[in-house]
Amino acid sequence: MPTMGRRWANRARLLAFVSPLLIAIGFVSYSHAGLPSDVKKWEKSEKDLDERSPRVPDADPSLRRVADSPEKPITPGPDFKTYVQKIPGTEFTIKMIPVKGGRFTMGARPELIEELGVDNEGPMTEVEVSPFWIQETEMSWEIYDVFSFAYDVKAGEELKKKGGKLTPADLAADAVSRPTPPYEDMTFGYGHDGNPALCMTHFAAMQFCEWLSAKTGKHYRLPTEAEWELAARGGTKTDFHFGNDAKMLGEYDWYFENANDKPQKLKLKKPNPLGLFDMHGNVSEWCLDKYVDDYFARFPKDKVIRDPLIITDENEYHTARGGSWIDDAELSRSSSRQGATEDWSSQDPQIPKSVWYHTDATNIGFRVVRPYRPGEETK
Repeated sequence: MPTMGRRWANRARLLAFVSPLLIAIGFVSYSHAGLPSDVKKWEKSEKDLDERSPRVPDADPSLRRVADSPEKPITPGPDFKTYVQKIPGTEFTIKMIPVKGGRFTMGARPELIEELGVDNEGPMTEVEVSPFWIQETEMSWEIYDVFSFAYDVKAGEELKKKGGKLTPADLAADAVSRPTPPYEDMTFGYGHDGNPALCMTHFAAMQFCEWLSAKTGKHYRLPTEAEWELAARGGTKTDFHFGNDAKMLGEYDWYFENANDKPQKLKLKKPNPLGLFDMHGNVSEWCLDKYVDDYFARFPKDKVIRDPLIITDENEYHTARGGSWIDDAELSRSSSRQGATEDWSSQDPQIPKSVWYHTDATNIGFRVVRPYRPGEETK
């Protein structure tokens, strides 16, 4: 069976298990999840990203530079190091790992593309990425729930009752749109504490980043495909960050053969050379880019693009990177990429579909990045 066919076969086996569960718990009856106002917020978010991301001259119109890309290449200073971001008003922190950036080659080896039939992973293309920090792990439920269920807002209300005052950052974070309440437990019984958050749409992940930025006063967002692949490789040029032998994947990540039909707790496997966990599995991770099959064909052949980003109105779906607990090892490589589809919400009965939840994407999560700028605080 071709590689992509195995991905869909595995997803079909997953849905055979999840579908009765969805019906049993009433998950398909979201509370106000498809409000027209939510759809407008999603449309505005997409338009804002489009308008803020400059086009690359003399290139395909969909090829942009990410909005926060510096005018000139940056060399990291002594302040570019690992730091722990405390989320104000909570007990939670996020560990951020530095990725120094530079030029590297994206994509899969030509012989691998032919062998596996993954035409969307090539041809190999050199790109340049500015320095950034990336989250050590995939986003956990504990942190995501603070945003999703507005626990910080409720804590602020209690503070005000006791005579306290909210900070400007609290007020800015409170103004960010939050998901409408799901009817039931979004973990699907897979586990909560210490587990990766999952099922959120790309828009929901983007809103989380906006909330986190407001809460902390630092700029957080989803990684571009180029940033994600650079971080996943961790300085390596092989199919996986540990080499080309897929049989070793079980030492580093959770995938179809060893995950026991569910996502697993974070940081239980070996990290990659940068100290990042679960880059090859557990849950696939949202990227900032819109998904196109011919991603690499859109790059000019005569120059190297710095901080590339794909934005297009050809479709409404974005890219997810990395393998997951439903994927075979071959689909968990550093260059592996997939696009969301309408099937990820096939059991959502609403019209329009929820902009917050994917009923059928229990293998999708995310992690955040923060672009590096000299002199910015890391505390």
